[in-house]
Amino acid sequence: MEQFVTNMKCLAETLQHREQVDYEGVIDKLFNEVSVLDKLPKPLDSQLEECAIQLWNWAVTKRVGTAINKTQKAKVRHVACSLLYCSAPDVPPESIVRKHILMASKTGRTWLDCKDPQLADPFLTLAVKSLEILYSQLGSRDDGGSDLNASKGEVEKDLLRVLSYQAESAICQGSHQEAVVYVQRCKDMLARLPKETGYLSLMCYNFGVDSYNLKMFEESSFWLSQSYDIGKTNRKYCPGPEVQARVLRLLATVYLEWDCQQFQEKALNAVSLANKVCMSASGLNLKIRILLRSGALDEAVTAGVNEQLESDAPLEVSLSTVKLLMSADRETLAFDYLKRVCQHFETSPELSAASVLHIELLLQRGKELLGKQKIEDIITGHYTGKPLTPQSLAILHLLLWDKAAKHFEAKNYIEALQWYNYSLSFYKAGQMEPNLAKLQRNRASCLLLLKQLDKAKEAIKEAERCDPDSIFTQFSVYKIAVQEKNIEKAVEALTAMGHLAKSPVSSEDRLLVCENAASSLLSLAAQIALENEEQDTAMKALETLCENSSDEAHVLTALRSLFTVHIAHTVICLLYLQSALQKVSQCNAVLEAAEQRIEDANWFRKIAWNSALQCESSPGRMKDFFLLSYQLSQLCTPSRALLMGQRTCLLMAAAASLELCRKSPHSVQTEELTNALENIQICTEVWKTLRASGNFPNDQTDTLLLLYEFEARVKLNDPKVETILESILELENVETKVLETIAALSMEPPAHFPLLCKKALRIALSLHKKQPDVDMARCRQCVHSLIQLSLPSGVSEVEERVLEEVWGYYEEALSIIAAAPEEFPEMESLWLLTRAWNTGILLYSLAQYPEAEKWCGLGISFLRHLGSLQESYQTQMSTLYSEVLDRLDRAKKNLIMEE
Repeated sequence: MEQFVTNMKCLAETLQHREQVDYEGVIDKLFNEVSVLDKLPKPLDSQLEECAIQLWNWAVTKRVGTAINKTQKAKVRHVACSLLYCSAPDVPPESIVRKHILMASKTGRTWLDCKDPQLADPFLTLAVKSLEILYSQLGSRDDGGSDLNASKGEVEKDLLRVLSYQAESAICQGSHQEAVVYVQRCKDMLARLPKETGYLSLMCYNFGVDSYNLKMFEESSFWLSQSYDIGKTNRKYCPGPEVQARVLRLLATVYLEWDCQQFQEKALNAVSLANKVCMSASGLNLKIRILLRSGALDEAVTAGVNEQLESDAPLEVSLSTVKLLMSADRETLAFDYLKRVCQHFETSPELSAASVLHIELLLQRGKELLGKQKIEDIITGHYTGKPLTPQSLAILHLLLWDKAAKHFEAKNYIEALQWYNYSLSFYKAGQMEPNLAKLQRNRASCLLLLKQLDKAKEAIKEAERCDPDSIFTQFSVYKIAVQEKNIEKAVEALTAMGHLAKSPVSSEDRLLVCENAASSLLSLAAQIALENEEQDTAMKALETLCENSSDEAHVLTALRSLFTVHIAHTVICLLYLQSALQKVSQCNAVLEAAEQRIEDANWFRKIAWNSALQCESSPGRMKDFFLLSYQLSQLCTPSRALLMGQRTCLLMAAAASLELCRKSPHSVQTEELTNALENIQICTEVWKTLRASGNFPNDQTDTLLLLYEFEARVKLNDPKVETILESILELENVETKVLETIAALSMEPPAHFPLLCKKALRIALSLHKKQPDVDMARCRQCVHSLIQLSLPSGVSEVEERVLEEVWGYYEEALSIIAAAPEEFPEMESLWLLTRAWNTGILLYSLAQYPEAEKWCGLGISFLRHLGSLQESYQTQMSTLYSEVLDRLDRAKKNLIMEE
C-alpha cells in the first residue's frame, strides 16, 4: 500500500509541476494504478486526500480541447474521486461527504459525456449513497430552522440530478425499464422541487428523440408522453407552449411512422392537441399527412386543408400541401385546393409560384392541352400587369425546356419547337443572356430536322449575337454550313470549335450529355459530314478533334477513322500513329479504361506493323513504323506471341537503321548507328525473356543480333568488334556465310579491320574444308580474299612473315585446283599467276634473288592451269623468266666475286 501511495504522489506531482509533460502517458499510468485500488487494504492517509484534491483542481484548470481531451479529463476525475473515497474514514464528516457528492456526480456526468455509461454507473451510485448519508446527517441535527430545510432542499435537487444521470445511463445501455424506475423517482420528487419540471420534461423529450432516431417507436412514444405529462403538471415551470407543441408533433410523427392504421386516432389526437397548444404550419401539415396516410375520406382531408388555409399559413406551405395531395393521388382535392389557394392569395406578388405549380401538375398528369392553355394565359398576363417573379420564371423555363427535350428525344420535333417557343415568348427583343443563346440553339436543332433551314439560320444568328464564344453555337453554325454545302464556312466553324475545345465545356441540355462535350461535338461533326457525303469535311473534323481534345478515347476513335482513309499515305499514317501512341499512353488506369487501352494499343500496333511492311523501299519509315509497333506492344497484355513480335520489330528496326546508313553519307551515320545499337540492346533483353519461356531450335536471333551489332560498331570504329567476333565463334554451328559477312563488313568503308577480316576468312575456309561436300567456289573466294588482303597492289616492300603467310594461301589455291581442275576458272588462275609473278619481280628489284626466283617460279607453275591463254602467256613468261634467271646468275657471281 505504501508503494501505491508513493506512485500516486509521484505521478500527480509530475502532472502538476513539469512543463511539456506527456499528459496522455501520465494520465494513463494514474488510471491504471487506481484500477487495482479495490484489491488493496483501505488506507487512512491524508496525503492521498491531498493528492486527490490536487488532481481534481488540476483537471478543473485544464481546458478540454487544448491541454487535454474529454476522456483524459474524465480519467483524472475518476482517479481523484477514487482516491478521495479510498482515503475517507468509515464515518466521514459532512465536509468530506459534500466533496464526495461533488466529485462522484461530476465524474459520472463526465463519463456519460464521453459515451461510457458503464464507467459512469459506479460513481453515480456512490453519489446517491453520499447524498443519502448527507441527508441523514442533516436530519440528525437538533435545529430545524430554515437553513436546514434549504440544505435538505439542495440535497434533494442534487439527488434528482444524479437520478436523471442514472436514467440517461440506463437509456444508453438499452435498459428501458431501469430508466423508467429512475425517472419515476424523479417525478415523485417534483412536488417538493417544482422548478425542476422543465428540466425533467426536456430530459424525457431527449430520450424520446434518441429512441425515435433508433426506430424504437414504442419507447419513443412512452418518453414523449412522459415529457408532455410532466410539463403540464406545472404550467409555471413547464418548458413553454412551443416546446410542448413540438413534443406532441414528434409524438404524432412516431405514431404515424410506427403504424398509422393502428395508431391513427392517437396520432390525430396528438397533432390536434399540438395545434391547440401552439398553432404552426408544420403542425397543420403533419395533420394532413396523417389523414392522407391513414386513408381518411376526402371530407376529412378537405377539413384539414381548410384549417391550414384559414390559419393564414404562407403561400409556400399551401403549395407544399398541394404537392402532398398530388403525391397521395388526391388529384381532385389538389386542383380544387390549388384553385382556392390562388383565390386566397390573389393580391400576393408571389401568386405566380402557384400558377407555375399548376402548370407543373398538369404536365405531370399528362394534361398537355390544359397545360398549354395555362401557359398561354400566363404569357398574356406576364405582359399585361401580372408578371412572373424571377424565381417563378426560372422554374417555368426549366419545365418548358424539360418538356421540349422529351419531345426532341422522341423525335417529335414540331412539339419540341412549340415548347421552346413558349420559353422564347418570355424574352424581350434584343435581350442578351447565355440561356437565350442556348434556347436559340435548341430551336435551331429542331428547325434543321424539320428542314426549315432559313428559320434555323435566323435562330443561330441570334445565338451568335448572345453567345458567340460558345462551342455549341459554332457547332450549330457548322451543321447549317454542311447542309448548305458551304465547305468554307464549315471549316471556319470547325477551326473555331478546335480553339474553344481547349477550354472546359459544360454539357448542353438533353441534346448532349457527356463528360467531354467538346470531343463529343467534334465526333458528331464528323458523323454529320459523312451523313451528308462530305468526306473531306469529316476528315477535317476528326483532325481537329485529334489536335485539340484531351479525351483520349475520342481521339483514338477518331484516329481509327482517319486510318481507314489515309492508309496508303505513309507519312500521314506515321503522324497519326505517333499521336495514337501518346494518347493510348495517357489513358486512365482504371479497370474499364485499362481494357480499352489494351484493345486500342493492339489495334494500332497491327496498323504500325502492316505499315512497316509496306515501306521496303524506305528504310527510314520502315524503322519508324517498327519502333512504333514495338512501343505500342508495350501497352498490350504480355504474352509469348507478343514478345516474339517485339523481337521482330526491334530486329527489323535495327536492320533498317543499318540499311539507312549504307545509303547515307558518312557524316550523318553516327546517330543512326547509335540508335541501331540501342534497339539491339533492347532486343537482346526481350530475347532473354523470350528464350526463358521455352526452346527455340534453329533460331537465328543470336546470330542476327551479333551481326547487326558488329556492323554498327565496326562502322563506328569501335574496338569492341573483336569481342563480338569471339561471341559469334562461341555460337553453336556457326555458319561460314556469317563469317564471310563479318569479313566483308570489316573492310566495308568506312570500316578498315584487315586483321579481323583475315581471321574470319581463315576460320571460314577451315569450316568449308570440313564439310562433307566441299564448296570449292567459296573456298577459292576465301583464298582470293586472303591473298588480296595480304598482298595489296602497289606496295614497295614485303615482310618475310607476310611472304610465308601468302605462300601458304597459294598452296591452298593449288590444292583446290588439284581437287577440281576443270571447275577452277581460267581468269582466277591468271590472277594468281600475275600476283605471284609480280611479287617475284618486286623481290628481284629489292635484290632478294632467292625469294624472287621462288615466287617467279610459283607464277610459272600456274601456266599449266591456263586454257586458251596458256600459249601466249607461256611464250612471254618463259622469255622473261629466262632473263630473270640469267640476271640472277650474274648477280650471284658478282656476289661471289665481291666476297
